Amino acid sequence: MALALSERRAWVSQSEIRNMTIECERAGGINLAQGLCDLEVPVAVRAGARDAIEEGVNVYTRYDGLAELREAIAAKHKRFYGMDVDPETEIVVSAGATGAFYCASLALLNPGDEVIVFEPYYGYHLSTLVAVQAVPAYVRMAPPDWRFNMEDLERAVTKKTRAMIINTPANPSGKVFTREELTRLAEFCRRHDLFVFTDEIYEYFVFDGKQHIPPATLDTMRERTITISGMSKTFSITGWRIGYCICDVRWSQTIGYLNDLIYVCAPAPLQMGVARGLNGLEPTYYQRLSAMYQDKRDRLCRALDRAGFDPCIPEGAYYVLCDISRVPGADGKEKAIHLLEKIGVAAVPGGAFYHDDTGENLARFCFAKEDPILDEACSRLEQAGF
Repeated sequence: MALALSERRAWVSQSEIRNMTIECERAGGINLAQGLCDLEVPVAVRAGARDAIEEGVNVYTRYDGLAELREAIAAKHKRFYGMDVDPETEIVVSAGATGAFYCASLALLNPGDEVIVFEPYYGYHLSTLVAVQAVPAYVRMAPPDWRFNMEDLERAVTKKTRAMIINTPANPSGKVFTREELTRLAEFCRRHDLFVFTDEIYEYFVFDGKQHIPPATLDTMRERTITISGMSKTFSITGWRIGYCICDVRWSQTIGYLNDLIYVCAPAPLQMGVARGLNGLEPTYYQRLSAMYQDKRDRLCRALDRAGFDPCIPEGAYYVLCDISRVPGADGKEKAIHLLEKIGVAAVPGGAFYHDDTGENLARFCFAKEDPILDEACSRLEQAGF
């Protein structure tokens, strides 16, 4: 038998987000494609990790993470959302929110199980489902406010449907699900007995007075919800890979064992840095963060509007989806490459967020950039002349 890759090779490919980052590096452009979040890491977080190294926090942690971090996560959810979480049995720290979702999917989904995915979706959610041999069932959200239709949900559910993914605030749309929407989704999930995987990594990036509501806080949703988040975006530490999930003890142990098998543990001193950041930063830090990113959003959206790209104003997260149909190109990728080559600004083609050709005239721009870089990108967009 000839040597060959496994059949899994057909399931995986480089994400378009990272592809555009590579193209941007090649062109020497400004990267508004990947959510790199290049702002300063809070002093308490940096010092916490540095001190942990010096204090000898450099060996394997327990399979579900350091006690100090699990306790800090539980305290955070109590302080901000009123959630009572047992740090000893209901939290698993993993290699980023992506790692937490992968382990949870392995633990709770069987091959062939169907999972409802709201579209536009985050590509890594879809790739994770494919990797565990689950089957996505798409429910389209409509711009500019990204509303969904309950009739579409009812059409999507079958006897094989096992779960739903709720990303709020959402990447790439910036949608923040309202309490009324989440209440309807909760009733739907109870009626069809579904797990709910959440991605709440942008929980502190909410604008215009919007409120982030964890689905697990809704009546009777606690036991069926796998709350997934992390501090990668909030503390600008995307490369540290510290994420977590919160769930009922019936699910957490197996998720934790899979985390141990795949990752062993997230980096110990970095876990401690996050714990000390959570314990040491005042609530005003998060308020300032939201206000700062709202200002960045407004500046980028004004530039996109002046460029004629008709942005959908996001309610949260730090991305903007907009119409780039006036940019030359046969498809979204060609349009994004043309934009990069002409003005030196990289965006992600919208096709990365849809399972069909719906996104071919869309692009996602990231505004998690230092002000001088963002201002230069805005200037280039305004002068693009498309």
